[in-house]
Amino acid sequence: MKRDAEDLARAIAEKLGGPGNIRSVGHCMTRLRLELEDGEAPDIPGLKAVEGVLGVVPGQPFQVVLGPGIVGQAAEKLTALCQEGPSGGSGPPKTEPALSPQKEKAPTGIKAVLGSIANIFVPMIPAFVGCGLIGGIGAIITNNVTAGVLNGLGWQQMALVMTIIQKGLYAYLQIFTGINAAREWGGSEALGGTVGGVVYLTGMDASKVKLNNFLTGAPLVAGQGGIIGVIFAVWVLCWLEKKLHRVTPQSLDIIVVPTLTLLAVSLGTIFLVMPLAGWLSNGMVGGILFLIDSGGIVTGFVMGTAFLPMVMFGLHQILTPIHVELINETGKTVLLPILAMAGGGQVGSALALWVRCRQNAALCRRIKASLPVGLLGIGEPLIYTVSLPLGRPFITACLGGGIGGAVLGAFGHTGATAIGTSGLALIPLIADGRWWVYLLGLLSAYAGGFVLTLFFGVPAEAMEPSE
Repeated sequence: MKRDAEDLARAIAEKLGGPGNIRSVGHCMTRLRLELEDGEAPDIPGLKAVEGVLGVVPGQPFQVVLGPGIVGQAAEKLTALCQEGPSGGSGPPKTEPALSPQKEKAPTGIKAVLGSIANIFVPMIPAFVGCGLIGGIGAIITNNVTAGVLNGLGWQQMALVMTIIQKGLYAYLQIFTGINAAREWGGSEALGGTVGGVVYLTGMDASKVKLNNFLTGAPLVAGQGGIIGVIFAVWVLCWLEKKLHRVTPQSLDIIVVPTLTLLAVSLGTIFLVMPLAGWLSNGMVGGILFLIDSGGIVTGFVMGTAFLPMVMFGLHQILTPIHVELINETGKTVLLPILAMAGGGQVGSALALWVRCRQNAALCRRIKASLPVGLLGIGEPLIYTVSLPLGRPFITACLGGGIGGAVLGAFGHTGATAIGTSGLALIPLIADGRWWVYLLGLLSAYAGGFVLTLFFGVPAEAMEPSE
């Protein structure tokens, strides 16, 4: 039975040096992301021994792997715990800025920029997964109606409703991106969402009137530049808004700052950022498609092998804008199925360890706890609790993912119509009826990770008896 979220949060806080040592609490699908006052204070061995903790990744942010579901509950309880006073509730609560100081400063350096981009999309992951799978099921129903397998207006209506639900996210993704970007960089979220909405050119009826770019003379296209342009535009908005707050009299601030900020940034977005971001987006999409089409097996192997290290460092979320642009430009992302093979190699590696290390009860318990979500494409629990601590299985898992990627690269043109979790859960999202190619690649990744780990990736210490 899973440990109570409040008890788990208290145990984690204690091993981290107490609630007072925690400056901010965040989380992704499987990990708590914590900013600590004193990075040397945590009792890492003690934290790893806490029931419910699947792994620990020291650093800033300090990450604690808990698994999906429970991580959100634990983050909520841990935040509440940090807001309590020293005596557990009698003291004054911390303010939001004290809990989340990183939101006050713009990123500096490549690592900070990549981290900020990831932070923009992490809160949207549940929506990506839910809307993606619902849309995928709707597409399956539509295909079966078209093929005559399913008949009746009821099935058509059901497919339509599922599409409506899916579009609730994807049709307004620029607005969600603008809101999250403004939150990340310390600006007004409503202004960020408005800038995201500007790129749709909603106030213009393109069938009746054309709006030409006064810089180039070419007609403007709604949505041009996509979320790449929105991210940059909102970063500028946050910078400008902060500057204006400093120089505007307080009595005029509420009128002057949002008006000038929104007007300046929106004009720049429409006439400059959208065309430039559109050019960049088209070039990026074309480059990825060229690499996959021309590289074939080699490109697939390299991408499938390299993805697990990206997940390990938390860099995989920065690929979300690329997936979205591929879907916007071509109707599918051919990158996601190849990268999903990394999770297949990880599952195969874990199964091999389970076979060879049956006497190590502790390791087998960690594998059994992490394997179900690993099959559904959530790989962090297996990475941090099984393969990475043992070393060699992590390498063989990466190579297994490369084998699956090579299979997809050999066939080519296998894409997903939406972003969702990978593994078996991605099958409903595979476009053009090529689910069998994706499944073949996934089975190849399972087999590759299993065989390579079975013969080359099992350390001697992993086979030692353990309770």
